[in-house]
Amino acid sequence: MIGNFIADHIRGNKFSHYTEEIQKGIFLHREIDTFTDTHKIVRQSKRRLHERYGHYDGVIIDIFYDHFLAINWKKYSQIPLNIYVKSVYNLLEENIEILPEKTQELLPYMIKYNWLYNYQFAKGIQEVLNGMNKRTKGKSQMNLASEDLLINYHLFEDDFTLFFEDLRIFCTEKLKTI
Repeated sequence: MIGNFIADHIRGNKFSHYTEEIQKGIFLHREIDTFTDTHKIVRQSKRRLHERYGHYDGVIIDIFYDHFLAINWKKYSQIPLNIYVKSVYNLLEENIEILPEKTQELLPYMIKYNWLYNYQFAKGIQEVLNGMNKRTKGKSQMNLASEDLLINYHLFEDDFTLFFEDLRIFCTEKLKTI
């Protein structure tokens, strides 16, 4: 889990100092990114947003899909979302000294605003989109994407459901090889 969480903050192959399990998480995260970026359903979702948001469409779809995972959590886990989220935060806090600097800086905000749990709520999604828009100095216009989510809610949810089943199968198979 730690490797998967920190993978976006690890450049190239600069992770040999991590345990084998963390390295596997980094590899899995990268495999998931490649699988996601090339998946026809994800591309379909992105096309709905591309005209308005350009290359930010993928970031927005990631946020939308996080929303659908959170609101449908009971379909995918027997552990209640609030308990799972607390366990993730605890694991990361217990291992903060090994996390990359950018992850260490991000984690307190993630916990304070309870991002993982709040993805299930419209307000939580809007806050994330607002934050992402600020990070692009307003250029991305991601703060408007909640409108697109509402307009095409069921289409995006259907896309997520189909994609996530493919992703689960992919991860099960990939974990056998890394």
